[in-house]
Amino acid sequence: MSVLPSDASTFPSEHWTKLTRYLALWSAWPLRLVVGYGFIAHGYAKLIRGPENFAVVLQVLNVPTPLFFAWATTITELIGGLCVLCGAFVALASVPLSIVLLAALYTVHLPYGFFSVKLVEVSTAGTKFGPVGYEHILLYLAGLISLATRGTGPLSLDAWRKK
Repeated sequence: MSVLPSDASTFPSEHWTKLTRYLALWSAWPLRLVVGYGFIAHGYAKLIRGPENFAVVLQVLNVPTPLFFAWATTITELIGGLCVLCGAFVALASVPLSIVLLAALYTVHLPYGFFSVKLVEVSTAGTKFGPVGYEHILLYLAGLISLATRGTGPLSLDAWRKK
């Protein structure tokens, strides 16, 4: 015997419609937290290690003016990530953040294929992983596109500015 009532009229479809609309308003919040924090964490790591060290990586990749782009990437990830996290100017911040992601995709991740996790070896010393593919880049891009086109939700600075 089922615990749920078989009578569909106990929870009419208009209630489901209202519930899903309400939940859709809040769906941007966890997405903003994850995507925003991810950018901030990457930007902070570059800042702590020194953008001049990231510039060496960019120089090896034949990026012109590597020190400039190291600082530009670091600042873009920090400020852009903060904008996404707070839900402020997300559509505008998504443009430079997407450029950073696409540059990383084409200069670093594309040759390693789709998967972000590549198990190379498991031994008594621990687990060893291979180079990171572009899967996570696509996830970040999808998150930015979703937030830029669907909005940042009611718990955001963008929503507060519109009031």
